[in-house]
Order: sequence, then structure tokens, then C-alpha cells
Amino acid sequence: MPEQTHPGADPSGLLPALHRLQEEHGYIPDHAIAQLAKIHNLSQADIIGVIGFYHDFRRTPPGRSQLLICRAESCQAMGADALAGHASQRLGIAFGETTRDGAYTLEAAYCLGNCACSPAMMVNGKLLGRVSAERLDTLLDEIDQS
Repeated sequence: MPEQTHPGADPSGLLPALHRLQEEHGYIPDHAIAQLAKIHNLSQADIIGVIGFYHDFRRTPPGRSQLLICRAESCQAMGADALAGHASQRLGIAFGETTRDGAYTLEAAYCLGNCACSPAMMVNGKLLGRVSAERLDTLLDEIDQS
């Protein structure tokens, strides 16, 4: 949490409010930042700093399909770097980006709790293990056809 920048600042409730906005919109809209700053008597820079600090918050709309590739040590040891490179190349985007057509967002996750089945990823909230480049291609083809 950022330091209070002026007297009367009240950061209590900020994180729950950010989570509600993220859940409702899929991201934190710019207009909400100004409102949150006013409600909590913080600067907009403070709000943006909190959003940037926590990896789960986004400031742009996500793609229709969201891909999270685990970047933790177990998954890296089992080929997640190659999987991430393949996903990035296939989609033409880097982590934190969305394809131009709005179809996919590629995100890094830092442990999905599926270490025994590394490399792990989530596709639209569904946890998958032992994901290879070939399996990722199959999943993407299925999504593209639906």
C-alpha cells in the first residue's frame, strides 16, 4: 500500500473496491481511478501505484480468452519457458498483452498450485497440467473454432 500522501487519506477498502471493479469489468477502468481517489482521499497516482503493484489487476480490457502460463520454478524446470515462447510466437503478443482482435490475453502466473503436473496453465479459468506446445496449439484451435 502506498504511503498516505496527504492528511485524511483513507486507503481502507481500496483493495476490496479494486477487486469488485476487476470482477465486474474484467479490468480497472480509468474513470474508476478518479472516483476511487476521491472516495479514499488519495491521489490518482496512489491508486495507479496500487494497481501496478498487484499482478492481478489490469488497466485494459482482457481478451475474450485468457491464458495464464505459470512462471514459477517447478514449471520453468519442466519447460514453461519454451511453452511461453511458443504461446507468444503463436499469438504474436508478449505477457500482459492482448491480441489486436481482442481474442486472447496472455498473462504470467506465479504458481497455479499444480506443480506436480508442470508446466501448468489456466485457460479461461480452467487449470491444465503437463501442457506442451502441441497441446496448447490444440487448445487454441478448439477455441478458434468455437
